[in-house]
Amino acid sequence: MYTLRQEQPGDWWEIEALYDLSFAPGRTALSSYRLREDVAPVAALCRVAVWEDGGAIGGAIRYWPVRVGGSEALLLGPVAVHPTAQGEGVGGALIRDSLERARPICPRVLLVGDAPYYSRFGFTRAEGVEMPPPTNPDRVLALALEEGAWSEIRGEVSRAA
Repeated sequence: MYTLRQEQPGDWWEIEALYDLSFAPGRTALSSYRLREDVAPVAALCRVAVWEDGGAIGGAIRYWPVRVGGSEALLLGPVAVHPTAQGEGVGGALIRDSLERARPICPRVLLVGDAPYYSRFGFTRAEGVEMPPPTNPDRVLALALEEGAWSEIRGEVSRAA
């Protein structure tokens, strides 16, 4: 079993090790990482799944402030689950928990990921939203946390000021 809690400053190295384990080498060269450079994550949405039998971090999720065509949005990711816990619902629990917490912070969430996985949480292809290259437009997904939140939002994704 695991519990979800807020990421703490002392978790940084363990989370980075989890991301290194979960993603291919060179993950920080991806376009989404350029949007995160020199920008602090949204602390209230940085969550971890901690195993109750030892306190090790088995999953982590972070969000970053971005702008889409001048409007505020949240960039979800990365989200990772330790390979020994994949398929146990940890990633889904982190996503659902953090999306609920995001609702009062910003009505728009954006991510780069696999539509078949993220569609279960309500994400759909983000039409008219342009991530920095090279990003496959079919992998740019959006979720409105308030009805109509993405209605008039189009344009390039840029770092938050």
